[in-house]
Amino acid sequence: MAPVKSIEDCKGVPHANVFPAEEPKTIRLSLDEGESVGAHSHPERQVILYLISGEIDLQLDGESHIIQSGDIVQFDGMREVAPAAKTDSTALIVLAKKSD
Repeated sequence: MAPVKSIEDCKGVPHANVFPAEEPKTIRLSLDEGESVGAHSHPERQVILYLISGEIDLQLDGESHIIQSGDIVQFDGMREVAPAAKTDSTALIVLAKKSD
């Protein structure tokens, strides 16, 4: 049987690894209004971010992208990313290993 989890059951703050032993890495990110994650990158990964609820200012290499509930963004993990919540927000992030 395939593993099934509810996003609400993922308890890490601000993020939780949904399937800790599985690839691709799947992360639930929850940010309160005004909360942010410092600039960082995932150089060995391709990144997909799906915003489940809320609104975030997603900085990619210093360029602002306003992401709203229902939006999905794909980018190379080499890019520097820094999300900041404009409202209480929850996102699902998939970090897929780059193919050789």
